[in-house]
Amino acid sequence: MKSEGVSEGSCTAVKRVCLRRSSENSTVEDRAAGGTSVQVSVIVPVYNGSDWLDQCLQAVVDQDYQGSMELSVYDDSSTDNSRVIVEGWRDKLEERGISLVISGHKSEKPKGVGFAKNQAVSQSCGQYLCFQDADDVMMPQRVRLQYERTVCNPTAIVGCQVRRDPEGSTERYTRWINSLSPEQLYTQVFTSHGPTVVMPTWFCSRDWFLKVGPFDEGGKGVPEDLLWFYRSLRLGGSVLRVDECLLIYRYHQHAATHSVLEETIWTLRVNFLQERVLDQWDSFTIWNAGKQGRKLYRSLSLTNQKKVKAFCDVDEKKIKKGFYTYEDSKERPKPKIPVLRVKDASPPFIVCVKLDMTAGVLEESLASLKLKEGEDFYHFN
Repeated sequence: MKSEGVSEGSCTAVKRVCLRRSSENSTVEDRAAGGTSVQVSVIVPVYNGSDWLDQCLQAVVDQDYQGSMELSVYDDSSTDNSRVIVEGWRDKLEERGISLVISGHKSEKPKGVGFAKNQAVSQSCGQYLCFQDADDVMMPQRVRLQYERTVCNPTAIVGCQVRRDPEGSTERYTRWINSLSPEQLYTQVFTSHGPTVVMPTWFCSRDWFLKVGPFDEGGKGVPEDLLWFYRSLRLGGSVLRVDECLLIYRYHQHAATHSVLEETIWTLRVNFLQERVLDQWDSFTIWNAGKQGRKLYRSLSLTNQKKVKAFCDVDEKKIKKGFYTYEDSKERPKPKIPVLRVKDASPPFIVCVKLDMTAGVLEESLASLKLKEGEDFYHFN
């Protein structure tokens, strides 16, 4: 699933190819004006972003990247003065050498984040795409560092570490974002946190974006980032992270993330887990005989339910019951799944215990059993 690293010579060759392609794909207007084509398009969907846009756009102007850039903004029927604010930055952007492309619509309702992102990408012409939310702030080195990484990994989604604002909000989630190992960027794609590199930090080549395809345009409540992330992985795309904080990632009540239902995310995660892992296993144990473990079992296909050889747990009350009966099953007799102590259970495991919530007990148990993540177990919660 991962792409191998490339040598310095190979990376230089990739850069030459990308620059040649960028020249070949220059717009009609560029050719007519005798100008050069754009290397990086900063993609900004906007809906009522007036409170944050000045900081967001100042950060674009402050980028230390020396290549050609454009800012592509799509206004998804804002009811505030977002578009006026963006237009007000045109001169400053152009003084910095950054062209501005902006459009939008004035329908009664916004069409959603996926639609706005797709429109912003479609009207842009950069060889590389830097996705930026209107309420977040880039560090000055963001475009430069992610561009350098992506040029050497043209089929990757490249993310970065973040700093939450307000500080301390979503503390566990932020720690997870920033501390995943390169291997865990792949093995923990099934957890409830969503993509292992968060959407507001994404940077990728236009070629790869076009191969994966546009974002889902289902609108409010659709996790367009997770759907796109899973499609990229299915096509063999890699996931990388620049291990520097390159984004101030805002948390507030109006964020689009809050509109996505937990059950929607759950179904997508279960289906992807089955497709990528469980369908290849002959049998497995669910680590957690409580609510989350049982819910996972009930959510599985009948074929994969039959592969569950046991639940395991540390709660003596659950263990003393001896088994879990799936009362809603249409099968007769109803399935009864043994509940074992962890030390008596055997891998592989699907771990349905919340990460970072057991004061290290879960991590110690996994380590004591000498289990390897991605082979002997996967985290689901």
